[in-house]
Amino acid sequence: MKTLTIRVTMNLLIEKEVMMLKYNYDVAVIGGGPGGYVTAIRLAQYGKKVVLFEGKSLGGTCLNVGCIPSKAMLRISEVMSTIKEAEKFGITTKDVQLDYSKVKNYKDNVVSQLVNGVGYLLKKNGVEVISDFVTEIKNHDIAYGRNKISAENIILATGSQPFIPPIQGLDKVEFDTTDSIFTWESLPKSLVIVGGGVIGVEMAQAFAPLGTKVTLIEVADDILMTEDKTARQLVEKHLEQEGITIITKAKISNIEKNKIKVDKETIQFEKLLIATGRNTNIELANNIGIKLTENKKFIEVNDYMQTSQNHIYAIGDIIPGYQLAHAASHEGFVAADHIAKNNPRKLDQTKIPRCVYTTPEIASFGLSEEEAKIDYDVKVTMYNLAGNGKAIAYGDASGFVKIISDKKYGEILGAVICGAHATELISTILAVKNSEGTMDELSHQIFAHPTVSESIGESAEDFFGLSIHQS
Repeated sequence: MKTLTIRVTMNLLIEKEVMMLKYNYDVAVIGGGPGGYVTAIRLAQYGKKVVLFEGKSLGGTCLNVGCIPSKAMLRISEVMSTIKEAEKFGITTKDVQLDYSKVKNYKDNVVSQLVNGVGYLLKKNGVEVISDFVTEIKNHDIAYGRNKISAENIILATGSQPFIPPIQGLDKVEFDTTDSIFTWESLPKSLVIVGGGVIGVEMAQAFAPLGTKVTLIEVADDILMTEDKTARQLVEKHLEQEGITIITKAKISNIEKNKIKVDKETIQFEKLLIATGRNTNIELANNIGIKLTENKKFIEVNDYMQTSQNHIYAIGDIIPGYQLAHAASHEGFVAADHIAKNNPRKLDQTKIPRCVYTTPEIASFGLSEEEAKIDYDVKVTMYNLAGNGKAIAYGDASGFVKIISDKKYGEILGAVICGAHATELISTILAVKNSEGTMDELSHQIFAHPTVSESIGESAEDFFGLSIHQS
């Protein structure tokens, strides 16, 4: 019996050694965005030998031209808006000057600091980085340039790129996408944004407070159609107060140099931004023959991010779900846990927070009121920030906290917060939901006073008809 045990152990050791000789790496991650680089680090933390391919810049779209630079710009615009509103606090300001070169430097420094930080973390955790594009994958072999490596497992995290709509004349004029808007050397006097989704609206609010005349054009019935109706109405009101022209149900007939024809109106512009969504980068998947979703826009994966070829995983924008940086990161963690056999868990889409960095901010998770009513007897509680002490004291009391729950058991099904710092506050409700708490636990949570977060407690107490400051 002892001899048999020794032989089995020896065979396992030999098998492991053969596997190590067969592949150069345990895992190859293709794409260094917020999904790819964190997954590579997590796998390295699990003791895997990992290589990361990134042909452009570490951090991907989010860090270099998306989430981070846009938030830096929105912060600058927020400061400018505060200065303009200073008089209501008894502060007189005049002759405020904007140096756009310094604005750009601030944004560039933020991005540079974070990109360097990503590089440091990868190096610290022993992840090898290859600064090149992958040109071909065959089974476990990966080609790049004139070189080739092999990996036991492969994770595709190739992200997405701006979608360019087929508008007449667009191919003959200069325009920007989110990949290029932050490279401007000077602030334009006028900007037309085609696309009234999250990106388009955020960019409108990034530039309008700085002095740019912004026109926002959306072909759908309203802007921010993916968001709560009451929340988007508050944002739309604020956009109009900032002097932003909003055109919805637009029919764009033609674009020429520095002018766009919408319905019967011709609008002049210095700069044109196309913000009409993103297309997935699935060329590698197509070449490999991986199964796609029915609409051919995404890679089909199972609960553990495995594709139709079990040794290849996919995460981020290229799979169905939310095209959000934090969603990509956690999809990567699911894949990493599955590869490392480290108690892998499925990702619950209803627990992913969704954030819009407008003024006021919108943050949400889970089911909307309409979605919840399909399967539940729903109760919706809503508390307006107009009754919140800190919001009033800070001069920013527009917004609300809405919680969607099951009437019988008080199960939290979803929530929407609209107002200042909503994107920070939403995690409080989500944490209670994640710990299987109900409206009862949320209503008994003690919130500090005065804080905007007290509004969460008021909304929870309203479930029992016990909200104190509800108007």
